[in-house]
Amino acid sequence: MKELWVIGGPMGVGKTAVCRQLQAAEGRSIFVDGDWCWDMRPFVVDDQTKELAFANMAALLNNDLACGELDEVIFCWVMHQPEIWQRLESSLHTAGCRVHRVCLVCQPRELEQRLQKDIDAGLRTPDVIPRALDRLESCRSLPVALVDTTGLSAAQVAQRLRQMARQKLV
Repeated sequence: MKELWVIGGPMGVGKTAVCRQLQAAEGRSIFVDGDWCWDMRPFVVDDQTKELAFANMAALLNNDLACGELDEVIFCWVMHQPEIWQRLESSLHTAGCRVHRVCLVCQPRELEQRLQKDIDAGLRTPDVIPRALDRLESCRSLPVALVDTTGLSAAQVAQRLRQMARQKLV
């Protein structure tokens, strides 16, 4: 049975790194970061570009899900509201798929420290911290499995996710 990992959480919590670790542990998998589907310059957030991002994600993920050469599709994106999860999943063809829904979170202080490293390296702008903290709080009420990444490496989180999947907790 094909497996689909849908991993959300605020920016800076480790989604991409964890997904890379999940991908490294399996043989026939593909990783899609939702950010790739909305990577435009200048970055514009409006109704038209939101539609574009969702259409791009759905098309890419459905193509991946339909590919017989893949056993696992791994996806992550900043998903902090139930509507985002519902919108994405309602557009996916997951019949015959086991779907693992996980939201990564961490302690606010750790999130600030992780994001500050990215800011210092020129990878993010300072306005990301309050936005990420706001999204972190929203994530805590999502109806999906929450996994706290505080103090853990990406490899440790991926290992925990694999264990949860084996136990059918996600």
